[in-house]
Amino acid sequence: MATAVMEAKRINVSLPRDVADDMEALVPKGERNRFIVEAVEKAVRRAKLLHALEISAGAWSDEDHPDLMTVEDVDRYVRRLRETWMPRSWDEIEAEAASSERQSA
Repeated sequence: MATAVMEAKRINVSLPRDVADDMEALVPKGERNRFIVEAVEKAVRRAKLLHALEISAGAWSDEDHPDLMTVEDVDRYVRRLRETWMPRSWDEIEAEAASSERQSA
C-alpha cells in the first residue's frame, strides 16, 4: 500500500464515464488519488503474480521430486520445514503462554 510517496509521477489516465461517475459518487474528493493509487497497486501486484506463475509453469516435475508424490509425503516435508523455524512444539508454546498469563494475574 502507498503509505508514503517517495517520488510521484504524474500521468494522464482516461476512465470510462460510468467508472468515473461511480468513483466520484463513492469516494470523497480529497481521497480519490489515494483510492486510485491503491487500486492500481493491487492490480499491479496481481499482474506480477500472474506473470510469475506463467513463467514458472512447468518448473516442477514429478521426476525431480519423487519424495513428494503423495499427500503424506508433502505433509511430512512441511512438518520438517516447520520444525526448522519453529523449534518448540505448540504444546510448549501454549504452556509458556498460560504460565505468563498466570504470572500476570
